[in-house]
Amino acid sequence: MEYRIAVLSGDGVGPEVVGEGIKVLRVIEGLYGLHFTLRHGLVGGAAIDATGDPLPEETLQLCRDSDAVLFGSVGGPKWDALPSDKRPERGLLRLRQTLDLFANLRPAKLYTALIGASSLRPEIVQGIDIMVVRELVSDIYFGEPRGIETLPEGERGFNTMSYTSQEIRRVARLAFDLARQRRSKVTSVDKANVLETSVLWRREVTELAGEFSDIALDHMYVDNCAMQLVRTPRQFDVIVTGNLFGDILSDEASMLTGSIGMLPSASIGGTVGVFEPVHGSAPDIAGQNIANPIATINSVAMMLQYALKQPQAAQAIEAAVESVLNQGYRTGDIMAPGGTRVGTTEMGALICTALQQTAAAPR
Repeated sequence: MEYRIAVLSGDGVGPEVVGEGIKVLRVIEGLYGLHFTLRHGLVGGAAIDATGDPLPEETLQLCRDSDAVLFGSVGGPKWDALPSDKRPERGLLRLRQTLDLFANLRPAKLYTALIGASSLRPEIVQGIDIMVVRELVSDIYFGEPRGIETLPEGERGFNTMSYTSQEIRRVARLAFDLARQRRSKVTSVDKANVLETSVLWRREVTELAGEFSDIALDHMYVDNCAMQLVRTPRQFDVIVTGNLFGDILSDEASMLTGSIGMLPSASIGGTVGVFEPVHGSAPDIAGQNIANPIATINSVAMMLQYALKQPQAAQAIEAAVESVLNQGYRTGDIMAPGGTRVGTTEMGALICTALQQTAAAPR
């Protein structure tokens, strides 16, 4: 099987962690008889420096012509003074919207070896396995009108939060489908006691649930959900919510696992999915070989699972990561007493070796 992968490494630590993800892909090639044609494109600050545009048309076309996109990270202080529509982050938002990537999957699963790295007590976080499904191309990030206007007494900033029935139902349907593959529970998160958009959200999700009688559905206000995630996180299986709430809740859920540097994401729904670590560009540690590449490597696993339909290869990567962690190897963000500290490239190499050993082991 041959696959075309668009590689958009981006800014900060993006090129470093994507580089380790590519090494893992090359090992998968040899183990499973696959072939990946990697084609690189510019995005974010790197694209601004080269072309003046955070998402050049050439990059967008590259993504459209690929089977999947492996994405690093964008942004940094260097570009903070630019107008909001020219900043690196707008390139990522435009990519999601243009490819109609309406659902962002963010798993938060705690590795047993990292139970001590969580900021919560072991008895609270042990065994958590949560999938946050975040609507990705609507809500306040894309609503119009938006802007800053001048008033006699100063200025006023405004954004528009809006959802249509169709936008809600398609992401909710995906969440119900995922729950069928997991523990058959969906928690829909909104703010229906205050926001009309959430009133519509709750109504549409409730109506759609009639098609999924085998799935348990409950509703939760976003402020309560934020509290419950740190109080009793094991109650959650699949959380489905809007763009703004999902952005915040998924980062909160990531910290239950010990470090945001561990968690991958998949942006899907269109014809081409984008797979990227949850963490940002971390320019303060770029080029120092200390960034955790596991989130990107796990994003490669999600790419194999959801875009390329190679679940066996995806599971092998996940097993290799767990094996390396069980041996006590740690990057600085998840370091604990008794662990062996390694850098970005060392962690990538260890996971590649574990992959090869897994394939060589008798079955």
